[in-house]
Amino acid sequence: MRIIPETLPGGSALAEDYIQGTGRARELYEYDVLHADAYGQRAKWLDETEHLRLDRKEVVACLRIYNEQFNSYEAVRASLDRLERPDALVVVGGQQSGLFTGPMLVIYKAATIIKAAREAEERLGRPVIPIFWIAGEDHDWDEVNHTYVLANDPRAVKIKLNKQPERRSSASAIKVDAAEWKQAMMDIEHSLPDSEHKADIMHMIEHGLTDSYGLSEAFAKLLGLLFGTYGLVLLDSADPSLRKLEASIFRRLVQYNDELEQAYRKAAARIVDYGYHLQADVHEGGANLFYIHEGERLLLFKQGGLFTDRRGLVALTKEELLKEIDIHPERFSNNVLTRPLMQDSLFPVLASVLGLGEITYWAITRDAFSVLEMQMPILLPRMSFTLVEPGVEKYMLKYELDFAQVRDGLEERKKQWLAAQDQLGMQGLFSEVKEAFARIYKPLIQQAGLIEKGLLPIGETNSKKIMGQIAYLETKVQEALLRQNETALRQWDRIEWSLFPLGQPQERVYTIFHFLNRHGFNLMDMIMDIPADFAGTHRVIYL
Repeated sequence: MRIIPETLPGGSALAEDYIQGTGRARELYEYDVLHADAYGQRAKWLDETEHLRLDRKEVVACLRIYNEQFNSYEAVRASLDRLERPDALVVVGGQQSGLFTGPMLVIYKAATIIKAAREAEERLGRPVIPIFWIAGEDHDWDEVNHTYVLANDPRAVKIKLNKQPERRSSASAIKVDAAEWKQAMMDIEHSLPDSEHKADIMHMIEHGLTDSYGLSEAFAKLLGLLFGTYGLVLLDSADPSLRKLEASIFRRLVQYNDELEQAYRKAAARIVDYGYHLQADVHEGGANLFYIHEGERLLLFKQGGLFTDRRGLVALTKEELLKEIDIHPERFSNNVLTRPLMQDSLFPVLASVLGLGEITYWAITRDAFSVLEMQMPILLPRMSFTLVEPGVEKYMLKYELDFAQVRDGLEERKKQWLAAQDQLGMQGLFSEVKEAFARIYKPLIQQAGLIEKGLLPIGETNSKKIMGQIAYLETKVQEALLRQNETALRQWDRIEWSLFPLGQPQERVYTIFHFLNRHGFNLMDMIMDIPADFAGTHRVIYL
């Protein structure tokens, strides 16, 4: 196995500056991730502010119930025991629940959380617990109801749950029936090529999906199967038991809502003033909270002294909203700007593991932490990888391609290679024939037109027909060249579809089960053995 650092396009300038310590990005965050004593400073602040968070034992008791149901492993129980200690801290990160754990970036984020917790524990000499926050309250069903595997064609095969919710409900609230789970399992079994690992893979998937209420439960069980032995604690942000504990925090988010809105708007203006782009919208009058009404998740806004949604389905005064929180806390959930505040109200968060886009929008929340007498935690970028399988590497060597060339697009290089296979020079010959025909035939048409004007359009039509026939033969020759090189072109396609499917980085498209099917569960051990990197470096792993 070789590991080579590379770059990926489309990163966030703000996140990159924050990680590298360049520009004015660091002014937008609480801690300097490169500062030698950042962990010590954050730990000291957390020790002094335990009173700002929910009761530790109550939170752990809630997590015990959830993890015993979906993530029941001895290492997880040990993590929860350690979390009860008054000196324990946490590293947390999360993602929406996705079909078959969603894209591989989810796996890399979970691995980063575990590695970051281990490193922090060694540096501080005190317990640091890894926690994965399943964003089950999110309602973007079309974003999480599918995944992809790489077929032999090659192409990315989409596997999707056909269920279409009637309302914009949270992912955890959407029930997936047994027939839909069965179809999804049949689809991925059909799409995965036969291998010595396939039976074990399908057994794992069946365990995760069977009897699961919805995506979040299946996601939790599969994530537990992959990381439970490493002590990764899971929580579902839509867990009703957790919601009851969070009622007091939701009350604070409502009571200080105007101040929070001003803090978000002030931070957003500062980000733009520094020359960066906003990653999340900051709406005027936005409450940055969702209210679940008749099963539908509605984003609340402040208008005319009321908390209401865009369609006016609900309209509550602040006092009515606070009362509703006391009676039905399960009807409330956070958006991307209040979720960080909720997370730090639950746990002594030493560091939060985020994608580059998340690091960017977290900058909007710094002043909001201060409103609630809190501080933004240390932010760590998740690890980022591209896996290059031996067959793909062989093809890259064969066609003298490196990762950067694949990343920047293969189409033009593939055309150049194909043109070089035209050993008879047919493309050049056709160009010569068309040029010679036009040169000889054009004067003939002009002379014919002098004899009789009506012969000129006839001649031009005839010229177009002849040129069309030449083009037709040229196409047939080109198709013959393609057939002669069909195997090689499939190899070019294999490179592209493996590393940048659908024009995106591999980690954003394929499920990890595609690679586990090819390489076995040792692949997970390999990922966990890769040295941690918190500098946002993308690494290409040649398996």
